[in-house]
Amino acid sequence: MSTAISFEAVSRHFGEVRAVDGVSFEIRDGEFFAMLGPSGSGKTTCLRLIAGFEEPTAGVVRLRGRPMTGVPPYERDVNTVFQDYALFPHMSVAENVEYGLMIRKVPKVERRRRALDALAMVKLADFGGRKPGQLSGGQRQRVALARALVNQPAVLLLDEPLGALDLKLREAMQVELKALQRQVGITFVYVTHDQGEALSMADRLAVFNHGRIEQLGTPVEVYENPATPFVAGFVGVSNLLDGSVARRIAGLEAPISIRPERIHLAEPDTAVPDGWCAVGGRVDSVLFLGASTRYGVVLDEGGALTVVEQNLHRPGADALAAQGRPVRLMWAREHTRVLGSAP
Repeated sequence: MSTAISFEAVSRHFGEVRAVDGVSFEIRDGEFFAMLGPSGSGKTTCLRLIAGFEEPTAGVVRLRGRPMTGVPPYERDVNTVFQDYALFPHMSVAENVEYGLMIRKVPKVERRRRALDALAMVKLADFGGRKPGQLSGGQRQRVALARALVNQPAVLLLDEPLGALDLKLREAMQVELKALQRQVGITFVYVTHDQGEALSMADRLAVFNHGRIEQLGTPVEVYENPATPFVAGFVGVSNLLDGSVARRIAGLEAPISIRPERIHLAEPDTAVPDGWCAVGGRVDSVLFLGASTRYGVVLDEGGALTVVEQNLHRPGADALAAQGRPVRLMWAREHTRVLGSAP
């Protein structure tokens, strides 16, 4: 598979601040690639470097093998969708979608045809005559997508595009975005601080922290095998135990992580299967979440673990009644992950 974008030892400094610090990675052609991290981690600066809104302090950004150094944004075969949509309120939906084609001097009949095709692609075929103010947030987001896709860019950059939507609409749009990317077949580069979005949509993701990439891989690889304590804590919910507690529980000196859904909550005298870890404790907190329950357990060995169980057989009232009870926590040793340090 060919490479759509590559970063070669790229840095971007703002005075003493190293927003991006010697980052190297490749994004494959036709890939849905997510850049995930907290605010200030460098992910948005990387997106701006691809778009041409920023220039590297050091290193090279390439688009399909071509160095982008000195190439202005309008000469790059990329389009960007922003969180605030940036639609023109005085223009109709169709005129908004046509705008980029008009700037490129595409004939009127052709640009109207392409705009209507783009609106049909995002399920807004009958909305071309409306103004943005007459649309819901989700509909405005689709218009912004249509406007970006109508130019048929090699790469579509998405900067937290679902951040302004409510939870249910955001989840629905995750499904639609992934389906749309498969339909058009172009490279999507998606910036988010929401690990759920990255895990659900990306083919691969890069986890950013302090201007560097701590881990790059598929969602399954990053979730199941976090490389560092930061990744384990940021991507999903994870239990982190330091060396002393880890040594007493699992016989390991290095920091370890265990995902809360991998831990079984059992009675104190439950037999431990071969190849499993076990530790006693007392339920300190219970959070009933409907489909599941989250337990906070203070360990006899020191420290605490979070356990998440699906409410398949245990009634909600029984789950809530567990608070204060002694328990035995058990998990297969293979689910204990040894963590390294940041690269």
